[in-house]
Amino acid sequence: PSPQSTEVEIEAEEEGRDAGNRVEVEAGGADADHLVVMVNGLYGSSADWKFAAEQFVKRLPGKVYVHRSECNHSKLTYDGVDIMGERLAEEVHQVVQRKGNLRKISIVAHSLGGLISRYAIGRLYEESTSEEPCLNMEKHSDEENISGGGKIAGLEPMNFIASATPHLGSRWNKQLPFLFGVPLLEQTAAETAHLIVGRTGKHLFLSDRDDGKPPLLVRMVEDCDDGKFMSALRSFKRRVAYANITYDHIVGWSTSSIRRQHELPKVSENFTSLISRNLSLSLKF
Repeated sequence: PSPQSTEVEIEAEEEGRDAGNRVEVEAGGADADHLVVMVNGLYGSSADWKFAAEQFVKRLPGKVYVHRSECNHSKLTYDGVDIMGERLAEEVHQVVQRKGNLRKISIVAHSLGGLISRYAIGRLYEESTSEEPCLNMEKHSDEENISGGGKIAGLEPMNFIASATPHLGSRWNKQLPFLFGVPLLEQTAAETAHLIVGRTGKHLFLSDRDDGKPPLLVRMVEDCDDGKFMSALRSFKRRVAYANITYDHIVGWSTSSIRRQHELPKVSENFTSLISRNLSLSLKF
């Protein structure tokens, strides 16, 4: 066979395997009404979530339909948070339309995938038709998980879970741990990131100024013309940000836990039981 026909055959085989993987992680088939969307990070792919998706299905048979996002992979993750977020929003729409019995939605994202997901839900958010007054989040403590109402792609928002996501970007001191907090290296990274990872680099280092607007990550901390980002996040019943306090050389604990540098919590004496309890809560889908 010619090289061209061989390439076509390989692509067809890969597409077949991907389709097989989607069926494999569906488990529960037509009865599952809870969509769990799993989103990869920078230069990742849907394969990154294969094992985790299988575990979801195994632990919650017939209850969840797990979709591993496929629209942003490898170098496509250099295109910028907004473009990737639009792709993810469209992908979720297609899943919802294809599987008409879905009622609930949860997002589980890793690293850059958390920012992509936050943008996507801002585009997918539908305001509640309820006559109840809007929730004033300032009246509630940071410890509370309060749902602000509304729908995501027509579904009831349940869990938004981000692991090692640079919510505050990578611009500030020690946000990129492998640079060891050296100001010169951090400044150089901020000035050259776009040469390595394209528009995504500009977004992460808050150096984008599209049409004179504030950086995208700044705009995403509230509702704006680009999307209902904060309303969408508030609509989820549970919102969890996991951060690595050490051994993560790419995403600093401060940006992934949305804290200042001096706000690292002290290790609890009940650390082991705390972790066990949080893992148990995370499985309550």
